[in-house]
Amino acid sequence: MTDYSALDFSELVALSGDEVVTHSFVRDVPLSGSRTLALVTLDNGRDHTRPNTLGPVTLLEFAATLDGLAERAARGEIHGVAVTGKPFILAAGADLGKVSEIPSLATGKLLGQLGHHALGKLSTLGVPSFVFINGLALGGGLEIALNADYRTVDASVAAVALPEVSLGLIPGWGGSYLLPNLIGIENALTVIISNPLKNRVLKATDTVELGIADVLFGSAAFLEHSIAWADGVIAGTTTVARPNKPGKIERLVKWDAAIGIARRMLESRIGTVALSPYIALDLLKAAKSGTLEEGFEREDDSLAALIAGDQLQASIYAFNLVQKRAKRPAGAPDKKLARPITKVGVIGAGLMASQFALLFVRRLQVPVVITDLDQARVDKGVAYIHGEIATLQSKGRITADEGNRLRALVTGTTDKSNFSDADWVIEAVFEELGVKQDVFAEIENYVSPEAILATNTSSLSVEKIGAKLAHPERLVGFHFFNPVAVMPLIEVVNTPQTNETTLSTAMVIAGKLRKNAVITRDTPGFVVNRILAKLLGEAMHAVDTGTPFEVVDGAIAPFGLPMTPFELLELVGLKVGAHVLDTHHAAFPDRFFESDNLHKLAEHGKILERDAKGKVTGFDKTAKKIVAGGTTPMTGEEILRRIEDGLADEIKRMLDDGVVHAAEDIDLCVILGAGWPFQMGGATPYLDRVGASERVFGGTFHTPMIRGVASEVPVTL
Repeated sequence: MTDYSALDFSELVALSGDEVVTHSFVRDVPLSGSRTLALVTLDNGRDHTRPNTLGPVTLLEFAATLDGLAERAARGEIHGVAVTGKPFILAAGADLGKVSEIPSLATGKLLGQLGHHALGKLSTLGVPSFVFINGLALGGGLEIALNADYRTVDASVAAVALPEVSLGLIPGWGGSYLLPNLIGIENALTVIISNPLKNRVLKATDTVELGIADVLFGSAAFLEHSIAWADGVIAGTTTVARPNKPGKIERLVKWDAAIGIARRMLESRIGTVALSPYIALDLLKAAKSGTLEEGFEREDDSLAALIAGDQLQASIYAFNLVQKRAKRPAGAPDKKLARPITKVGVIGAGLMASQFALLFVRRLQVPVVITDLDQARVDKGVAYIHGEIATLQSKGRITADEGNRLRALVTGTTDKSNFSDADWVIEAVFEELGVKQDVFAEIENYVSPEAILATNTSSLSVEKIGAKLAHPERLVGFHFFNPVAVMPLIEVVNTPQTNETTLSTAMVIAGKLRKNAVITRDTPGFVVNRILAKLLGEAMHAVDTGTPFEVVDGAIAPFGLPMTPFELLELVGLKVGAHVLDTHHAAFPDRFFESDNLHKLAEHGKILERDAKGKVTGFDKTAKKIVAGGTTPMTGEEILRRIEDGLADEIKRMLDDGVVHAAEDIDLCVILGAGWPFQMGGATPYLDRVGASERVFGGTFHTPMIRGVASEVPVTL
């Protein structure tokens, strides 16, 4: 077994020159019976907006602190050790920026070993150890708690999680072994695999119900109650009841069965390209037996392999895009230019328009008026919105008073004069240029000269939509993705006429709607639909030339996309998909394919066969007959190469034409708007790694390329 205390961690320290160190401050707290509790408070000296993180210097200081406390315990000076954090924060785990700078497989392994060296000391102090979870506890922050003997949690804590697999890592400082042996395999699978892939975290009550925390206390006197509880445990007057005692955790049948179910779920949901979820699954399977030391060594090897590989670097790149670049959009005008919005008008009362109205009223808390061709449609739209508000209320997401207030803010009318005091008007009518032009030309007669006009078009020219406006400078594209409430991206389309006030207002509103906005030029498909039109057009072209659906699906699997091209076509609607391909073929006939077969499939209504639960079971027989007749089928390798090179070419053209400001904006769009996985890094890091960029334009999108220090290293557990 590895002797962590004998290892030299100086290389890690050298890499952390600008680390914001989270210090370990110790004070003695008197307990009953002349006993003493040593309380360690983790604090990096910053406020709650800069959480405690666990870099090499931090971990070594923590380890040295615990060594000193172990010596005091041996002398009988202290009778227990507790760890807590600065206000609202326990710790947010390792600093991802530093992890991405690790230069070798061996150094990556050292990071895992250092975590085990430091945190593992909590179980070898010679006295009971406690962690008082007083706030945010993510990744290594939660693993501090798992390495201790006992845990309390503040009732107000809203985020406890092991999110590593969503970032291309695994819980590598004890979590993959300790958690399943604490709370059982099924609960551990939820925390380590399911929740990260669904972007979910645990609340305080969840940690107690699962058995992660032993007891919950209110915020007002959390520390005092936690100390008193620890006093009782040390004195033997408090009994700790755990729902999943190690001896009671079923291992013979349930453990392996749960692993098998989870593996099938992963294969169905994310495919097999992403490494970290499957390595985490293997670690959880192995945690069924063996010693603590063996479990830690497996984590060391797995963490090293992932740190050295391409997927982690791509994941960290994607994480930084979402967490940093998305919050500071490239090209956004000064927020001070934005007009205040006191009333919103929505043209259209169909499903999409009603979703807009619901979002605007919830986030902006201002009156929202919708209109349509007749009162029946308007009434249906208002009823839908009121029904959704009632659903939110029934789920406890809003109070009864909030529900009543929101319902009162939503009205419907066929009288356009009711839009006269609206500051922001957005249309969601049929995707036809003439219809949208006429809608805006009419509404301009009723709205104020200062009102901002927005279109949700997904493929039409925003400039042409505004051709009949007297003031086209106040028109902006505001392209949502479906479902509106869930998808986090808005493409804000800046036409040659759009002025700075209009653009600023659009960006500010997107932020208030809690969406991430990327500014694009007014070009066909903007960003996301142009990328998808390229991919889907190539997929349908392969089918049209005689390639079986199954071969096309298999060819695209290396992308690791959330769904196959044909699942995506059915999701957006086959008619919509055919329209998107037609639009792009009309704009760029030499680079984008149209597909008569897709129109025929749209008339048929489906491509895929599904069971009663909606799960895909194969391809529809009639669909296969519709596309039959092609005489020049392609191999999977040919299809993959065409798509990779086609995407590299199209993205390079988009950047050269200034559709967005940088490759990072392309990647941000496909991650947030199309669900492309973090381990790809979006589109451009992948295209660089597979050589498509070099093949197409003799360079790369990123210099240096975003990739690991070693090829993906297989892990044998």
